[in-house]
Amino acid sequence: MSIQPNEDYILSLLTELLDTPSPTGYTAHIMKRIEQEAAKLGIDFQYNEKGGAILSVPGTDGSRTIGLSGHVDTLGAMVRSINTDGTLRLTRVGGFMMNSIENEYCQIHTRAGKVCTGTIMTTKPSVHVFNDARTFEREESHMQVRIDEQVENADDVKKLGIGVGDFISFDARPVITPSGYIKSRHLDDKASVAALFGLLESMKRDNWSPRHHVKILISNYEEVGHGAAYIPSDISEMIAVDMGCIGDDLSCKETDVSICAKDSSGPYDYEMTSRLIRLAEQEGIPYAVDVYPNYGSDASAALSAGSNIRAALIGPGVHASHAMERTHKQAVLNTTRLLAAYVAE
Repeated sequence: MSIQPNEDYILSLLTELLDTPSPTGYTAHIMKRIEQEAAKLGIDFQYNEKGGAILSVPGTDGSRTIGLSGHVDTLGAMVRSINTDGTLRLTRVGGFMMNSIENEYCQIHTRAGKVCTGTIMTTKPSVHVFNDARTFEREESHMQVRIDEQVENADDVKKLGIGVGDFISFDARPVITPSGYIKSRHLDDKASVAALFGLLESMKRDNWSPRHHVKILISNYEEVGHGAAYIPSDISEMIAVDMGCIGDDLSCKETDVSICAKDSSGPYDYEMTSRLIRLAEQEGIPYAVDVYPNYGSDASAALSAGSNIRAALIGPGVHASHAMERTHKQAVLNTTRLLAAYVAE
């Protein structure tokens, strides 16, 4: 089935999601926004016990259920301790290079609901002061958060309500260029979530239904490996919708829909992957088939947890993943098109 995704809707929602802080473990705010959007589209919405959600769409043939997944949790950090000079020591949430967050603006989210801003930097942040500032190793113990408040010691920080275990989110800074590129942190995986909602919006706007029942998991612990460790038992096959990798010996581009044949968890289902390739060719969707050696998905988590499913992995191509990421709007829109073709067939 060929659809025309609503570009304005998808990009507007994507920008809003990117601007909503949601490091893994601190996702209640963005999940409320997901709940509101599902209600606007008339989609059945249920929370699971760890704060993710299942969105259910009935199909014309109820003999089986197809699962789709995207995750709203992102990379981030947490306050590990408060230094004597009033800076914060951090611990990472998710897997990223420390140099990728150096000099990034951030927010500290206190348990009382207060938000303080700051900047992440090394403990030797100036070449005018430290002779080894350029070569100083960028590792977790060498990083700090400079808070944008008048603090001189740990007690001053505690008076702000900041404590150990508070979450730190990185400013996403999304930009959509006139040439169609989308550059931002956290396109992994908010670009895919926007594509999934583009699918749901198309169903409502054009009044069409999937062939089989569809359940969409919006997971909130993917970056730490167990986002889809539980999925509803009626799902027989699952497509994880997550970013495609670019670089080295990979063929994916930022304008492509990535179809992953194998990642670090092993090969994805041969028949599902072949069907996705066929549908991409049938619909004229630019795509690439690649192998990702340093990658795991929600589908990987579901399989590892013992789910009796077949699984596949697709998503928009994203450059510089887990750093300052970039994709193109065509990859996001075409991910919606490929999903529509799959669930309608």
